[in-house]
Amino acid sequence: MSKKVAFMQGNEACAHGAIYAGCRFFAGYPITPSTEVAEVLSAELPKVGGSFIQMEDEIGAMAAVIGASLTGVKALTATSGPGFSLKQENIGYACITEVPCVIINVMRGGPSTGMPTGPSQSDVMQAKWGTHGDHPAICLVPASVQELFTETVRAFNLSEKFRTPVTVMPDEIVGHMRERIVFPEPGELEVVNRPAPTVPPADYRPYDTSFGDVPPLAAFGSGYRFHVTGLNKAEDGFPTTRAGIVQAEEERQVRKIEKATDEIVTWEEYLLDDADIAIVAFGSTSRSARFAVNEARKHGIRAGLFRIITYWPFPEKQIADLASRVKAIITPEMNLGMTLHEVRRCVKGMTPVSGIFRVDGEPIGPAQILAGIREVM
Repeated sequence: MSKKVAFMQGNEACAHGAIYAGCRFFAGYPITPSTEVAEVLSAELPKVGGSFIQMEDEIGAMAAVIGASLTGVKALTATSGPGFSLKQENIGYACITEVPCVIINVMRGGPSTGMPTGPSQSDVMQAKWGTHGDHPAICLVPASVQELFTETVRAFNLSEKFRTPVTVMPDEIVGHMRERIVFPEPGELEVVNRPAPTVPPADYRPYDTSFGDVPPLAAFGSGYRFHVTGLNKAEDGFPTTRAGIVQAEEERQVRKIEKATDEIVTWEEYLLDDADIAIVAFGSTSRSARFAVNEARKHGIRAGLFRIITYWPFPEKQIADLASRVKAIITPEMNLGMTLHEVRRCVKGMTPVSGIFRVDGEPIGPAQILAGIREVM
């Protein structure tokens, strides 16, 4: 049987990807350029027995998502830069309480309210460092409508498996572009559900490390009663200030992601086998970079593309390996050098790294990247 094919906007594909992954709750507040995610889910979630609620603001939306997830429901919110800022305290709460949830942040210009309809890629550091304290971070940066569907599914899988918030961050161009999408059949993509506790309710401890770095999570209303707090806590969920427990708990929460880096990190290489110059890019900018690489090749310049798909954890080992194979690296991005600094940190001086930056609300085109390639020749 032939698969369903559609011509669809990125934000719409994101919403359908969430439903495919088993999302049954959405709480959000309208904000350009992410509102279409909410619009689609407001119509589609009730069809599959799910719930949609427009909250009074982004703070309340993030709180509602955490509450829904604690009842065992896969939960999602969608926003853009200013709303993402408002969500940060509750994202930190989800991190320390280890509540699975997914945040879609369709990036636009900033800071403050910035340019509501202009594209940007300037929230990637906020995805890692936006909330205070030490905490794990997983952030995915899709580059196409099809990938926005599949990466939303993967975001839910990672969130459920590691009991952590996961952010999906398309830039405005990817969120609003329309492309052909082929819908996967049910069961074609892996769908992960959080492991449930196997002990009797009386013996359940929500942060019992005897099960490993990711303890099973019970659902409120399923017969299990447990305490949830934003304070550092012991295995029973109740607050503690005992130094040894606090240290071990925070180290475990970071370790559960760091030790799974090889499983989480994804990337794509294009024409890098013999490349002298590598373009490191993500999102819509990587599409321009691919075109520029092809044009450079026509002129005898051996260029290639390293496309970041998982931004956090950052692909450190892969970038270091890339630096050992090329004569120069260029990082085009719609910010003023966030990826440049990460790449230089990984490269450790093995090869020169330069950047192409744009924050005027316009995309970085192939011609600008091709000019940058010629400059480093």
